[in-house]
Amino acid sequence: MRHSFLLRLLSGAVLAAGITLAGPLATHAGEQPAAAEEKPFDPQTANTFSGAFLAARTADFDKDYETAVTLYRIALQFDPTNTDVKQRLMITLLMSGHFDEAAALADALKADPAVERITSIVRGMEAIRKREYKSAEKILVYKGPNDLDRMMNDLLLAWARFGDGRPKEALRLISRMEGPEWFKIFTNYHAGALAAAAGDRATARARLNDAILDRNGASAAPDTFLRAVMALARLEAREGNRQKALDAVSVGDNFVSSYAPLKALRQSIEAGEKQEQQVRTAAQGAAAVLFSVGGALNRQGAEDIVLLYLQAARALDPESDDTLVLLGGLAENMKRPDLAIEYYRTVPEKSPMRRISELQLGLNLADTDKTDEAKEHLQALIETDPQDLRGYLALGSVLSAAKEYKAMGELYDRAVAIIGPVPNRTHWNIFFQRGIAYERQKKWEQAEPNFLKALDLNPNQPQVLNYLGYSWVDMDLKLEEGLEMIRQAVNLKPDDGYIVDSLGWAYYRLGRFDDAVTELERAAELRAGDPTINDHLGDAYWRVGRKLEATFQWNRALGLKPEEEDIPKIQLKIENGLADLPKTEPAAAEAREDAPARPAEPDNAADRKS
Repeated sequence: MRHSFLLRLLSGAVLAAGITLAGPLATHAGEQPAAAEEKPFDPQTANTFSGAFLAARTADFDKDYETAVTLYRIALQFDPTNTDVKQRLMITLLMSGHFDEAAALADALKADPAVERITSIVRGMEAIRKREYKSAEKILVYKGPNDLDRMMNDLLLAWARFGDGRPKEALRLISRMEGPEWFKIFTNYHAGALAAAAGDRATARARLNDAILDRNGASAAPDTFLRAVMALARLEAREGNRQKALDAVSVGDNFVSSYAPLKALRQSIEAGEKQEQQVRTAAQGAAAVLFSVGGALNRQGAEDIVLLYLQAARALDPESDDTLVLLGGLAENMKRPDLAIEYYRTVPEKSPMRRISELQLGLNLADTDKTDEAKEHLQALIETDPQDLRGYLALGSVLSAAKEYKAMGELYDRAVAIIGPVPNRTHWNIFFQRGIAYERQKKWEQAEPNFLKALDLNPNQPQVLNYLGYSWVDMDLKLEEGLEMIRQAVNLKPDDGYIVDSLGWAYYRLGRFDDAVTELERAAELRAGDPTINDHLGDAYWRVGRKLEATFQWNRALGLKPEEEDIPKIQLKIENGLADLPKTEPAAAEAREDAPARPAEPDNAADRKS
């Protein structure tokens, strides 16, 4: 991790508009897990300041925060007054969830301007956690120019005033907050949650209604939007307004289908059970502020700042199930499946998020090479609830990665039987994955109808368009229709390197080598570390006469650890190049020993929001 980047974010982050629901957090097919080191580094072998510090920086950069913490501590033993090391230790303590120690160090570093934003947030959180609300108010005053920092601190101040027994002052503070349009989803939700906790039902209802009607805000901060939906539903249910409560749940259902907490809340309301708000205390409210901001910023490239906010939120509200699931997904994104498993295991047993955490846990077991354990775990989940299709998708993902395509096909046959004769749009992925299972078994006559059914259910699904279109082109079937499908997929997902690679390779198969080079170069930019894409680009370069560049790309592909069966094929091309094309036959009919695998399979595991 680059701490300069983290510090810059903390002092000048901007909440981007248009952030959508995060995609599935499980393993992406085509992406290889990071190779495990043969001999794990032993931190205790660092016996000099420079050795400990440099090893700590390496662990820090690799996001192995626990090891970094140990090594920074060793470095401080050699140089106890080194401020830079103390700063880095504080940050890695936060990242690894050691909030108590980080808070003590933040207090010691409170006069250091380089980390003032971090220390003020941590000290303010610690004061709220200790119910020292007036101290928290003094610490959390923000006079800087950044909108996000100002919004976050004002909301934290409001919750501190609530904790100090001044809910009206807290609500007035939120009502006076001014800022960009994206402020509204946060201010409305927190005003509504605070009013509900204070017993001001009218204000709570009004502000939460405003929050759930904010469609732009829902896209910018989906986690906060869903919390607002559930807070309003619980409020109405508690007031005896059962239908209004269910209507609120329906707003959430229309935004994201099959979200487990909404489903559980609907069932609870219909059963007449007593509803309790998720946020009832100042500590939970402060945690909700950090959760709101962390969830909205949760996208690739912002892992450091999101992790810091979520860990601080967890310290104040340790049993918040949605925080734990977000932390698990973040660990997956950072290629730390072992850490993700730890987070998923801490989701409370009775939480509606427990099943999704168990599904993700199974996928992460597979990512740690515990494939048999993963299969047993996920099969057991299917048996406990055969109607839950997420279990089939998760287990199917593991079987696909293990290349057990016969078992994968049989699994999806069961899933289709569960669906029955009238599938709906949400079932497209079941048919898509069954199509992949049959196609990989070379049963195209069974695969094709499943792909077509998936498209019938979801006509603009880019992964299906890409897979079916590529398959047709690769088999010299429906060439123009297949090519048009791939183009449509690229238009829908122009930044997906795998789909762009499919378009480039389709051009290659059709003998349009100049077009192939254009698209494959772009795919290689989007997915620079993918061996198959670099291999394809090498082939295209060779066909347009750029033979030196072709050899370079093949060598690059070889260095990126391709599949074992591809290594000798690439080595042969490096030695001999490609054979000349027959002059009397179209390029599309070229028979190649190194014909590529099908397009990378999409992630088919349960979505975090499912």
